[in-house]
Amino acid sequence: MTTTTLAVLVPFLPFLGAAAGLLLGRAAPGFVRPLAVLPTLGALALAVVVALRQGGDQAIDSATELTPTGSVPIELALHIDGFAALVAVVVGFVATCVQIYSTGYLRDDPRYPSYAALVSLFTSAMLLVVYSGDLIVLLVGWEIMGICSYFLVGHYWETPEARAASIKAFLVTKLGDVPFLIGLFALATDAGSFRITKVLSTVASGGLDHPTLIALLLLAGVAGKSAQFPLHTWLPDAMAGPTPVSALIHAATMVAAGVYFVARLLPVFQASSAAMIVLAVMAAVTMVGSGVAALAQDDIKRVLAYSTMGQLGYMTGALAVGDRGAAVFHLLSHGAFKALLFLAAGVIIHATGTNSLAAMSRMRHLADRVPDAYWTMTVALLALAAIPPFSGFFSKESVLGAAEHVATGHTEQAPGAAGWTVLVAGLVAALLTAAYATRLWLLTFRGQGTEAPDHGRQPLTMTVVLWVLAVPSLALGGFAYRTLPDWFDGRDLTPTLTTSVLGTGVALIGGIVVYGAWRHTRATAARVPLGAVAAHPEGDAGLVEAEAIASHEPAYGDVAYAPDPADPGRLLLGPLHRHAADGFHLDAVYSTVFVRPVQAAATLVRFLDREVVETYVRGAGALPRWLGAAVRRAQTGNVQTYVSALLAGTVVLAVAAVLVATGA
Repeated sequence: MTTTTLAVLVPFLPFLGAAAGLLLGRAAPGFVRPLAVLPTLGALALAVVVALRQGGDQAIDSATELTPTGSVPIELALHIDGFAALVAVVVGFVATCVQIYSTGYLRDDPRYPSYAALVSLFTSAMLLVVYSGDLIVLLVGWEIMGICSYFLVGHYWETPEARAASIKAFLVTKLGDVPFLIGLFALATDAGSFRITKVLSTVASGGLDHPTLIALLLLAGVAGKSAQFPLHTWLPDAMAGPTPVSALIHAATMVAAGVYFVARLLPVFQASSAAMIVLAVMAAVTMVGSGVAALAQDDIKRVLAYSTMGQLGYMTGALAVGDRGAAVFHLLSHGAFKALLFLAAGVIIHATGTNSLAAMSRMRHLADRVPDAYWTMTVALLALAAIPPFSGFFSKESVLGAAEHVATGHTEQAPGAAGWTVLVAGLVAALLTAAYATRLWLLTFRGQGTEAPDHGRQPLTMTVVLWVLAVPSLALGGFAYRTLPDWFDGRDLTPTLTTSVLGTGVALIGGIVVYGAWRHTRATAARVPLGAVAAHPEGDAGLVEAEAIASHEPAYGDVAYAPDPADPGRLLLGPLHRHAADGFHLDAVYSTVFVRPVQAAATLVRFLDREVVETYVRGAGALPRWLGAAVRRAQTGNVQTYVSALLAGTVVLAVAAVLVATGA
């Protein structure tokens, strides 16, 4: 079988699994789990074969015209280079792990058949984006992922949080997709084709007439899909969905699509220095802002959501300095350890019975109760914090090294300002990442909250997946930075001494500072009676969660809890904590700037429609009705009355005629 045929089957198998799952889910429930796992596993196996055959050599290109358009043709095209081959393997690997894990996590969920089918469709759409060589076909996969995210985030539609989160995710990403679509058509107009290879050749020959406009329009869609500032607000709320969905979205699909799109069309963005600087600023704001926000979150999944935004910021930062090899390297590494983080969080949620949310301040003695999650999440957090020799260290240092080369003028593939912006923000984000990763580990596994009821051991399908993902989280980076350059245009991914020392140094500082603050707040809280804690003002060193402690709100069903007062986030952030916990009130800003004016305009239109337009319509109908009533009253049916009226009218006309004649 040819490589092209195998590549076509890679996205097609999960699509068939999704269709069969939707059709047979209720009629043959025994086939639901095999239909969820086997097609995705088959797609993974084929993606590995395609990657081995491609081998990082010349890209595999194949195309057939879908239908005559009369102008710019739309083709069912494949363009598989080293980047696409490896990303497809990661997508298939993470999706397979999620499907296997979900068989245990959602084993009692009555809507599991539709859930599994949507996950398969989600996977198929992302694989279509990865392999597609035509921008319109890529757009199809891009939009299918948006629809799937709407249904999967809203899986628990009985809860208002899930309903609101699904709508928000759909609307915010669509807000970016509108200029994205315009940018695609503008790009195809300048290039004369939607084929990616022809677009890139047009860029290489200087044939783009509006590079800055096109790049900025495309970046709007990337910001929405990859949750980058300012269209990032949907991602933390999307945690209302099932935890395996969060793992899939954050690690291998949806948010990775925007980064992959820029990597594939990087020369288009490099054609505009202004676009590269905008991309660098967007990445810098996202990295730093999400790090501060993560340090203030209490829900473990929201911490991981903000973490994803920051790590995507590293990827877009690498793209902003023109190094797509470093960006995709971090995408691959991040896919493994972020999937592990979310699935380990799912084990914690499953063990404590908190459904979709897990407040870290409420946890106690979890290290002993969920040892698999404890050890594997520790590995994943070390990778997230970029501590050597874990995978995140090598991939993150490749980003910082690329930024340093541009900032110091060693390479000129991007403006120097973009290099300095990404380098400084990346170092600050490295400190913040280690800080919130340490805080998450301390509060989750060493917390002093009220112990939740024990819901028993987790299914084997859940715990085995954690250890499978722990292997690449630990070993992928050290292996990949030596072998991936052959797949990534020969770009050197070896960590540089300067950024390695700086990055690791600030990460260690961030972790040590948080640990010290945790010890301080824990010791202070132990000396203060519970009632006295609530009397102290918010932000007083060590006396944290005062309002929550005083209220003793229920955490797990009817079980009362006392949140852990030893939260170093409040001590370190001080007055900034309240604002960071609310995402710096960007939702309120958008509500004031966009939502309320639209609602006011809608109210005005409704008023005009009701009071003006409807009044006119009612008046237009009343006049004929009044005339008809008057004429109806004249129709008495009495012949004498009609003759009398006729004679009277004749007399009036005669008199009028005489008067006119006399006047003449």
